[in-house]
Amino acid sequence: MVTIRDIARACGVSIATVSNVLNGKSNVSAEMRQRVMEKVQEMHYTPNSVAKNLKTKKTCTVGIIVEDATIFSVPDLVDGITECCEANNYRVMLVNLRLFQKYGDTYYRQEVYREQIQEVLRLLLADQVEAVIYIAAHERTIRCLPEQFPIPLVMCYAYSTTPGVPSLLVDETTPTEELIQSAVDRGHRRIGVIAGKQDSVHAQQRLMAYRQTLFRNGIPFDPGLVCTGDWTRESGIRHTDRLLEQGATVIFCMNDLMAGGVYDRVKELGLTVGKDVGVMGYDNRLMSQYLDPPLTTVELPLHDLGCRAGEVALAALSQRNMLLPEQVYVTGKVIWRGSVQEMEPSAE
Repeated sequence: MVTIRDIARACGVSIATVSNVLNGKSNVSAEMRQRVMEKVQEMHYTPNSVAKNLKTKKTCTVGIIVEDATIFSVPDLVDGITECCEANNYRVMLVNLRLFQKYGDTYYRQEVYREQIQEVLRLLLADQVEAVIYIAAHERTIRCLPEQFPIPLVMCYAYSTTPGVPSLLVDETTPTEELIQSAVDRGHRRIGVIAGKQDSVHAQQRLMAYRQTLFRNGIPFDPGLVCTGDWTRESGIRHTDRLLEQGATVIFCMNDLMAGGVYDRVKELGLTVGKDVGVMGYDNRLMSQYLDPPLTTVELPLHDLGCRAGEVALAALSQRNMLLPEQVYVTGKVIWRGSVQEMEPSAE
């Protein structure tokens, strides 16, 4: 590996002169600066970042821990954090725990999960990252983060119970209320729901927003119009018949995959989405715009949430004694497409 000493010897100057050039010091002539930089390029010199970090005690690196990179929400969250860090001349060090792939969707109930997180945090500290952002696969309360962590720690897409660790979260209420209100404004009063798993924070918050919107419009809540799905396309297929039998004129699915299942079943029954029955989804996954008709859904603000997580972490670095917010919410938006029909004014 080429060193500063090698560059200095090739140029016939002191090591201090080369160092001044590389660090942009002004006490070097333009001719000398050009001469050194030409030699740097010719010899393919690369600065020793490890040595520089030891001297400055700064690595300008943020560690990112993701529970599982295969979960659909993770790439956009990571991209948002990376964009923020790049804009502020910080690098990212990504650790993928692969928890879902190793242990299935109940990984967070296993002791090995806690042990793995503690070990990764220790390794990131050893690598001298300046802050850590933890990305959960789905929103839930996480209690395994250490207290008195020596560097800023930020929770993204989950709730932290650790004092001083802010939680970056999706506002589920606002877009869900807007979505249901739009259906009501189109004349729908029998709005069926295929929810997610009962222990899901996402599902609980969206269901509450659904009920609040019905209440504001004077529409009684009918538990017979609510089914519990499991986020899969198959559960959308499975619950469609019951909701149609209950008189649902539009079906709100709490993710786009289940909405795709409703499309499948409606077509099997010889009906047409957007004409005989409306369908609404959630997440705005790529498939939603290719359904026929394209699916009305809610776009999760994942990229923006990642950016805000990065901003909070970097703000904590620049102002070590600042009081961090406990929770920061980012709101998504409704994407209205052609999958919900207008009802006749007299329809109940």
